[in-house]
Amino acid sequence: MKTPVKEKDNAIKKRKPGRPKKSITRSSSLVVRMTPIERLVIAGRAKDAGMRISEWFRQAAKAAVVRPRLSKEEAAYLRTLSGMANNLNQLTKLAHTSGLVSLMADLRSVLITVEELMERIGRDDR
Repeated sequence: MKTPVKEKDNAIKKRKPGRPKKSITRSSSLVVRMTPIERLVIAGRAKDAGMRISEWFRQAAKAAVVRPRLSKEEAAYLRTLSGMANNLNQLTKLAHTSGLVSLMADLRSVLITVEELMERIGRDDR
């Protein structure tokens, strides 16, 4: 049987049974669906780090850098490129029907514009 602990002022205080309360409790949960292979990969990484999977996920989420897929400017570049690809297909069809020599100047201007857009997208990618 446990004996009471005496404090400085000689008052008798009983010990509380059980584990002490944590100062920070995790009361919210997040469910993530994944394939069995993804689960194995994550479990392996957590094991290599010497952590439980949930702790590894929390650390990975805190350290993650989220980048948007496309900015508004990049989306505009892609729409422009898509329209130009459509124009190029139309020019190709016209070249087959009327001859390639007559379309050379048009094709060069389209190619220059495509190269400029690709260069802009490449600069933004770094």
